[in-house]
Amino acid sequence: MLTAPFAASVRHVGAVVDETGDLLRRSGDLRAGRGLISTVVALLLGCLSLLAVLAFHFPQYLTMPELRHQYSVEVLRQLLLVALLLAGGLSLTNLIFARRRNLNLLAFALVLGAVALGGSRVPVGDFPNHTPYIGLDWFILDLLGSTTLFVVIEKLFPLYRGQPIFRPEWQTDLKHFAVNHFLVGLILLTVNFLIHHVFGWLVSAPFQQSVRTIAFLPQLLLCILVADLAQYWTHRAYHQVPLLWKFHSVHHSTKTMDWLAGSRQHILEVIATRVLVLAPLFVVGFGEGVVNAYILIVGFQAVLIHANVHLPWGPLKYLIVTPDFHHWHHSQDTEAIDRNYAAHYSFLDYLFGTAVKSKKQFPERYGVVGDYMPAGFMRQQWFPFRAMFAAQGKTES
Repeated sequence: MLTAPFAASVRHVGAVVDETGDLLRRSGDLRAGRGLISTVVALLLGCLSLLAVLAFHFPQYLTMPELRHQYSVEVLRQLLLVALLLAGGLSLTNLIFARRRNLNLLAFALVLGAVALGGSRVPVGDFPNHTPYIGLDWFILDLLGSTTLFVVIEKLFPLYRGQPIFRPEWQTDLKHFAVNHFLVGLILLTVNFLIHHVFGWLVSAPFQQSVRTIAFLPQLLLCILVADLAQYWTHRAYHQVPLLWKFHSVHHSTKTMDWLAGSRQHILEVIATRVLVLAPLFVVGFGEGVVNAYILIVGFQAVLIHANVHLPWGPLKYLIVTPDFHHWHHSQDTEAIDRNYAAHYSFLDYLFGTAVKSKKQFPERYGVVGDYMPAGFMRQQWFPFRAMFAAQGKTES
């Protein structure tokens, strides 16, 4: 028989779990004055701090080799210390004022756990570079950076002013975001293998050398153009080939556009698109600095064009892809179906006759026509195969 103190502890843990689960299932506005905003920030920072400490302990398995050589460990230690202080301070303040007690106890426990494991002072010794890994560091840095930057931009320049940060289905898109980051090592390995083994025979060293003699800025603009031409026709194929649409429809199923919406993609589409877009850059032979700059641009623009943002772009909207331009691509409106394919240069759609023509300023509704996509990350990953099996069954019958 359980003793009274132990039973009370079990009930309290259960209450913390239930309240945390309820918070993660909810959507809607975070209203100031109730301690919820500071609690969410404390929980987020506490969780990410604990994950960061684990990454310090096991860098060979939890960090990307490409990033290890780029950032300063000391700067990351300072960032981790700031995150721990903020999470601990916010959660402790809320506990003192009896606000969201169970959730703030969890946040404070995450901070204590991170500190107990070494906090920002975890020593990092020598470790092998060629071990299997997940991109935990990439997930932490990108989530912090994206939320900090794009949530601010969305609040300063919103397209839909009443849209909350935690809009419906944010949980599903966060899972897509996490999986795409955690599996970045496997994705990169697969993409590089396919590019070198399928397209390697097209490489011409003299041609590549001539391309690298082009000045940086013109070479970068040319690199973006080559990538976007590949992106345009790949994207167009996703819409016009029924088999490919089954996979791409996962991306189109989000009914609310914000910075997180672009993360919703089928994992096979992620791999296929990267192979087909990066292969021409590999064959042409753009300089390493140019390709790195392109990757930074595509990373920023891919998030921005899905964001809940509206700015007066002026004539630029006919040159580059903006949020307004790409939002039409995700619309269910009749005039928007199979339009606006470009990812960087909007003039490609005007050139190829696929730009949206509408008297309306903004779309009325987003998502796939018929709203047939199931909810949840795993169901969306399985959806294309289920759809293929269903179509095959109808053919056979």
